[in-house]
Amino acid sequence: MNTTVNKPVVRKELLFPFIIITSLFALWGIANDLTNPMVSAFKKVMPELSNMQASLVQFAFYFGYFFMALPAALFIRKYSYKSGIILGLLLYATGAFLFYPAAAYQDFNYFLVSLWIITCGLAFLETTSNPLILFLGDPETATQRLNLAQAFNPIGSLTGMIMAQVFVINSLRSDDYTADAYKALSSTEVAAIRENDLGIISIPYIGLGVLVLVILGVIIMTKMPKTPQEDKMSLSESFSKLFANKNYKLGVVAQAFYVGAQIMCWTFIFQYVDNVNLTFGLELTATYYNVAAMILFLTGRWIGTGLMKKTNPSKILMFFGIGSVICCAGAIVLQGMPGLISLVCVSIFMSIMFPTIYGIALKNMGDEAKIGSAGLVMAIVGGALMPVLQGSILDWGGPGFSDMKILGFIPEVNFSFILPLICLSVVTLYGYITYQLSKKD
Repeated sequence: MNTTVNKPVVRKELLFPFIIITSLFALWGIANDLTNPMVSAFKKVMPELSNMQASLVQFAFYFGYFFMALPAALFIRKYSYKSGIILGLLLYATGAFLFYPAAAYQDFNYFLVSLWIITCGLAFLETTSNPLILFLGDPETATQRLNLAQAFNPIGSLTGMIMAQVFVINSLRSDDYTADAYKALSSTEVAAIRENDLGIISIPYIGLGVLVLVILGVIIMTKMPKTPQEDKMSLSESFSKLFANKNYKLGVVAQAFYVGAQIMCWTFIFQYVDNVNLTFGLELTATYYNVAAMILFLTGRWIGTGLMKKTNPSKILMFFGIGSVICCAGAIVLQGMPGLISLVCVSIFMSIMFPTIYGIALKNMGDEAKIGSAGLVMAIVGGALMPVLQGSILDWGGPGFSDMKILGFIPEVNFSFILPLICLSVVTLYGYITYQLSKKD
């Protein structure tokens, strides 16, 4: 334990590459949290969409991770980490720029394709950057180093949230009408509003595409250090070692459930706030509470990274998991502001989960970590599947958020957070199992 404390998290000679790679963590954070509010935005601009159909935004976005993670791993295995980053940024920029024709054609499916291409690029970035950060230093500090790099992801997420609020949500003309007033508009008026609002939705993505191209130029000019894994084992050997690794297999499952919980909590907080406003006559702005959740998430990430200097990461994961389950239960059973505060507080406990699961699952791996990383990135598909299920719960009683009461007092939107609760329970169990295994080593 003392050797971990004495060794630097990042050595001086690796500091600049570490900073450059860490910037990518913020970059995909922007895309993630710029997209979360789009479920609510598209539902307002295109009211003909059901809650479940609108949640296909998240399905398209996160399915790209599942589709492209393994090809990304095979690509960087054949070429290099830097090549994988460059291709990932090119795909990211392409998907972002495709928002322009999607808005011009006013077709929801085109937007879904654009989002899917963006995350094909993000799959390359995450499959590459996470294991590369693990390699940029001593193995004993790998999980701590990944948590440090991931601590900059919420900064990007906050930026994405603010962009969504300032450039999209505040500017949507369709949000100025009640559902009945919108239906009463003439077809010409509706068409004009839709054209305006879809153009507004596309603007931040096009701007993001320009930013990605700038960062691509910096990456091309940056010399990346060679990783220790130059002698590549065969692909079959990599899979054999991974399938024999119980710690890794359980980590993939835990990661899928964690990402599902995270995306549900950060996506459906908008519907949760809308229901609180309708029920209690308030005028709360959902983005502000999402920003508060992200600030807590960032705070928790820094606290967790500090705790890992002296505490077993699996133990921290277990206790943070327990806290998240308790807060999620509060979001379900409590009404109004107490429930909303509970939902916001889930984020402080989710903060360390992704990098900690990642670090634990890939612990002590060699060249098979490249394929192993792909499995953990493919697990992000949980963020594609779970929101669709939660959206279907919101549709149980109708298009609203409280059309029926579960157990006579829990609105649909509150009850839908039973899914994140179950997911976070799985993560807590993974923390407990790996902590028990670590005590035997």
